[in-house]
Amino acid sequence: MRISLNWLRELVEIKLSPEELAETLTMAGFEVEEIEDRRTWANGVVVGKVLERQPHPNADKLSVCQVDIGAGETLNIVCGAANVKADIYVPVATTGTYLPNIDLKIKPAKLRGVPSQGMICSLKELGLPTDVDGIHIFTQENLPLGSDVRPLLGLDDVILDLTATANRADALSMVGVAREVAALTGGKLSIPEPDKVSISKSTGNLTLKIADTQACPAYIGTVIEQVKIAPSPEWLQQRLRAAGVRPISNVVDITNYVLLEWGQPLHAFDCDRLKSVASSENLTIGVRFVNNGESLKTLDGQTRTLASQNLLITANEKPVALAGVMGGEETEVHEGTQSLVLEAALFDSVAIRRSSRSVGLRSEASGRYERGVNRAELEIANRRALSLISELASGILVQQEIADTRPDPSTWSRSIALRLDRVNQILGPIDLGEDTGELQEQDVERILTALGCQLTPSGEDSSHQPTWSVSVPPYRYRDLEREIDLIEEIARLYGYNRFCDTLPEKSEGGYLPLDEELIRKLRAFLRAEGLTELIHYSLVKPGEDRQIVLSNPLFVEYSALRNDLIAGLVDAFQYNLEQGNGALNGFEIGQIFWREEDGFQETETLAGIIGGDRTVGKWSKSGREEPITWFEAKGILESVFRQLALEVEFQPDRRDDRLHPGRTASLWIRGNRLGIFGQLHPQLRREKGLPDSVYVFQLDLDVLLESVGQDEILVPAFQPYSTYPASDRDIAFFAPVKISVSEIQKVITKASKDLLESVELFDEYRGENVPEGQRSLAFRLVYRASDRTLTEAEVEPVHNKVREALVEKFGVNLRS
Repeated sequence: MRISLNWLRELVEIKLSPEELAETLTMAGFEVEEIEDRRTWANGVVVGKVLERQPHPNADKLSVCQVDIGAGETLNIVCGAANVKADIYVPVATTGTYLPNIDLKIKPAKLRGVPSQGMICSLKELGLPTDVDGIHIFTQENLPLGSDVRPLLGLDDVILDLTATANRADALSMVGVAREVAALTGGKLSIPEPDKVSISKSTGNLTLKIADTQACPAYIGTVIEQVKIAPSPEWLQQRLRAAGVRPISNVVDITNYVLLEWGQPLHAFDCDRLKSVASSENLTIGVRFVNNGESLKTLDGQTRTLASQNLLITANEKPVALAGVMGGEETEVHEGTQSLVLEAALFDSVAIRRSSRSVGLRSEASGRYERGVNRAELEIANRRALSLISELASGILVQQEIADTRPDPSTWSRSIALRLDRVNQILGPIDLGEDTGELQEQDVERILTALGCQLTPSGEDSSHQPTWSVSVPPYRYRDLEREIDLIEEIARLYGYNRFCDTLPEKSEGGYLPLDEELIRKLRAFLRAEGLTELIHYSLVKPGEDRQIVLSNPLFVEYSALRNDLIAGLVDAFQYNLEQGNGALNGFEIGQIFWREEDGFQETETLAGIIGGDRTVGKWSKSGREEPITWFEAKGILESVFRQLALEVEFQPDRRDDRLHPGRTASLWIRGNRLGIFGQLHPQLRREKGLPDSVYVFQLDLDVLLESVGQDEILVPAFQPYSTYPASDRDIAFFAPVKISVSEIQKVITKASKDLLESVELFDEYRGENVPEGQRSLAFRLVYRASDRTLTEAEVEPVHNKVREALVEKFGVNLRS
């Protein structure tokens, strides 16, 4: 909000310079973004009178003027304005004057051979907006020649561009800022009390019909007749311009002026136009929400199709304004207006915010209603506007109707318990120069009293510190609700910079939790296997079983929480293919959510998708991509598990219909289900346009982390290797196809006890000379001891136990 210091000085005593005041407000939480010193715009510009005007001898569009600025001798000034003439008072920039808005310093010059000793100025050259094309002509008579023009043009002022925080609706008005300045500086307040107004008639043709009293708790409608529309007086126009508002006419300017002064939006309707819209002499002004299919042409000239959340002002049920946002063009005040209906109302902040957002329209009024307008000063602002309309537009008040459902005024304030001990506990010590101290009882009372609060001592707390019952003023009712709010106000007005800076006594090195360390290791292992980390939104389309659906989504496409990571990875794979990026190898760590009978559940999950050729150079393959095999994809997972020192068991699984029923495995760790791994189902691949060999996995991260030996992973321990040679044996046999290799490896490991270093499958064969329903498997077993060279006598009995265990357990037919 733009604050005029001249206007502010009429409301509160100010002893600080503009720069000091700006610093004080900024430190108190009201950031001053810019100081606009208008005094520099016309420094050296004085009042002059054109005594004589002659055409320039060498230029058709120039004039030679004799101008008296009260300096003893007249100035010869060449002027190019078409509206210059004799016997007018004008602003004159004398020699040596600098005009910053046009970056011009006035020097003696010759224009087409005629000397010029200054410049007659237009308002644009002085930095003021104007519709006049030419120099400015003062309308006042008998102005003192040579006097400063700045008081006449409102340029003896400084403007502070101030930003209020969202909770301080009261600071969007001159009166609110004046109260704040008074509290900060101790200056005396001089807030004007509006004159009392009298209504000439007690009844009339106006009635009110408020359909939704929650959306509109109070509405005052006043009929004013015999209005004379004219330009506003200069003082009013200057104040509006200083605030960045364009003057229009006396009535409209008054509503804008009261908006700026008291923060209360008002709207003036042309009464005759209202009757024309209503098609009746009897007017019923209503407030209701939109019915289907209604539209309204607003003051900005746009016809807007309205939605059900738009709150309307109606005349006999016909829309005439968007309540709290903008009036309608059909009923606006114009040059021929003779009678008015002045609206002063309170609207619910949520209703106005939704209405404003739905039509994409914000205004000075809606910005204030959204934050909350002071309900206690509605009548004062209305009376102020009516008084000015009577004074400046000669209006006669003939009827006033009020619809008021506000709670009793006794509830417009609240009492909050405040403890001095709690104040000092929250805020800490204050800086007293060479020493430190605490806020005292008188400090708290002085600050809160300056804010308009009333403090009543209520005894002492358990630590014998004073306590108060603090009554909050109605204009601060919205943002002072709890004890901590009062403590914040104490800190703000006392000065944040006056509290001591404290640092921790001892610095300690930071560290990550163990789970976070392990997750970082896991990410590093997955990246080392060639997988790229992916991040997706947690919000997805609805429609899946056990999904949690949001009650207030921004978009339908993002209205449910994901209960699975695989679907997002498959979509990412498809998207990359469509964009020409090739097949994707990636992983994601994220939360998934689902609904159970006893409530909502969530867990952190690791998932991945593998489908791209991991090799870089393809010259040996004629540039062709080689699809990754099931075992290679499984090997990526096994490599990560090996680095985490995990023994994971793979078992056949058919439960997920998105995966190939014969190429899917569930993963288990010591009897706990870890997750699933498998190839995408051919039908899903065809629907998505994916290549044949695409594999996915999804693991429960909590199970994974609980199973990891945390100390061994974070701090690897050295394990000595054997310096003695190994002894290897091969074993080959026919085994039923239904028996998995992992089961066979378990039996081999168990039978060989501690001598077996490794077991590896190196051959599988099916076909000729192999019995039906069986396959030929060949394993290499490596035996080694850490303290000696194994002899044949030691190895052979162990190897025979392995052979016997395989025959006994699986009934294999040994070939070697």
